[in-house]
Amino acid sequence: MSDLMEEPLRPKRKKVFVDYLVQFRWIVVIFLVLPVSFALYFMIYLGDVRSELKSFKRRQMEHDENVEKVVTRLRSRDPRKDGLLCTARKPYIAVSLRNADYKRARHFQVDLSSFRNILDIDREKMTAIIEPLVTMGQITRVTVPMNLSLAVVAEFDDLTVGGLINGYGIEGSSHIYGLFSDTVVSMKLVLADGLVVRATKDNEYSDLFYTVPWSQGTLGFLVSAEIKLIPVKEYMKLTYNPSRGTLQELAQAYADSFAPRDGDPAKIPDFVEGMIYSPIEGVMMTGVYASKEEAKMTGNVINNQGWWFKPWFYQHAQTALKRGEFIEYIPTRDYYHRHTRSIYWEGKLILPFSDQWWFRWGFGWLMPPKISLLKATQGDKIRNYYHDMHIIQDLLVPLHKVGDVLEFIHRETEVYPLWLCPHRLFVLPVNTMIKPEIGFEVHNRQGDTPYAQMFTDVGVYYAPGPVLRGEVFDGCQAAKNIEEWLIQNHGYQPQYAVSELTEKNFWRMFDGDLYERCRRKYGAIGNFMSVYYKCKKGKKTEKEVLEAEQAIAEVAELAELEDQ
Repeated sequence: MSDLMEEPLRPKRKKVFVDYLVQFRWIVVIFLVLPVSFALYFMIYLGDVRSELKSFKRRQMEHDENVEKVVTRLRSRDPRKDGLLCTARKPYIAVSLRNADYKRARHFQVDLSSFRNILDIDREKMTAIIEPLVTMGQITRVTVPMNLSLAVVAEFDDLTVGGLINGYGIEGSSHIYGLFSDTVVSMKLVLADGLVVRATKDNEYSDLFYTVPWSQGTLGFLVSAEIKLIPVKEYMKLTYNPSRGTLQELAQAYADSFAPRDGDPAKIPDFVEGMIYSPIEGVMMTGVYASKEEAKMTGNVINNQGWWFKPWFYQHAQTALKRGEFIEYIPTRDYYHRHTRSIYWEGKLILPFSDQWWFRWGFGWLMPPKISLLKATQGDKIRNYYHDMHIIQDLLVPLHKVGDVLEFIHRETEVYPLWLCPHRLFVLPVNTMIKPEIGFEVHNRQGDTPYAQMFTDVGVYYAPGPVLRGEVFDGCQAAKNIEEWLIQNHGYQPQYAVSELTEKNFWRMFDGDLYERCRRKYGAIGNFMSVYYKCKKGKKTEKEVLEAEQAIAEVAELAELEDQ
């Protein structure tokens, strides 16, 4: 452990003009981004309220009309001259550090902006039918007062159902329910030729159902999804448990917090997350749903975390290192979105003083800035600076390798805090893009079951230690090293992140067999950009993409002929 505590010797980096642009960017954020963000949030809220005033029948009628518009638009396209298909959504709107460079290629836009309604909530089936642009903030505002919730609710208010299904989504309940896509019951998609299909795990489109997650919208346009609901209570009873030791010991304390070694299901909490604040300190949090009657009993502490003036959640949790273990009750919706206002801990880099009491009381109600506006106002120089001098990555690794990855991240980046969130990776009847380790079930490791291997999302979000110290740091090489470590250790990198993967290494990390079969079967080749080229760093031309698609198609045809 001593070698981890010693900072590697790096030369000092000479400051350049863009360093000052980043240092004083808070001026633009304060006077432009925050006020405009607040106005946009208010307008979106009014739109959500207007939607909620409509009957489910009216919303369904509008949905059917909008689907028909998409079908008509697709059938008006001439693939030979109109370019590849993509949504009309602006590139900077996605909640991701990666800009949608693929939209700089010639493309045929399809407008999905009207798909932002909750179409139905069925208490008997315990499912909700939701359109793809419905956000987490919108759905929790409707369901939590009904004592219902999606089984997995990603933390940020702005994250959309479509993004969480086509990409990936996780939350502190994922150690029970898996990733967001694992809670989907059915999907309604419009394919490249305008055919509308409903995919479930056991109908004729089951292959499509299993392939859409992690495909980044490269198989068809998702227009609605039926998603599992669970009953919830008004509060989350949260226990903060401080831990000290080596990174391996912190990893073990984290595993013990939610995966009892004796396998007793009664000891498994409803929610869990860990935060590693340094190479020797962390806080593990476990939560169980609690009624308002229990929360308001004499002696219990209620923390209304959602108020704008409250200390940021990660800093509040850090106080456990001084206070020792403590318990409090947080309103359920406040808990779900506990990291929204501070954007985990990124808010402090954007506005260095935004965690101070005077800012929280006076201006905290303006937080958070919309990520889309931050991206829209940064320009290429700042954007490239963040690519090189900043890390926003989620690393999905088997639970038994969490200690190893924590040590690796420390050596490569010295980023703290780190976020830990467990999730099940289920054994499925087909090989999807991500899957458990082969033979994991024979080892009977902590957290694993015969039907799922326990993984952990290690969130690495902040400026690396060398950057904060003004030292030389090669962000591109660090990203490559992280990606190679993941490949070697059966880990995965969500595609929202800035990636340095070559096409060969991309398919070393992900299993593309079923994905490529579905692209051929459902007519995506030549119509939708492939997932690698959609996520690839840098600008893409239509010619480059089509040539790659043609090469893939030829290889696939040869493989099919050989099989015959």
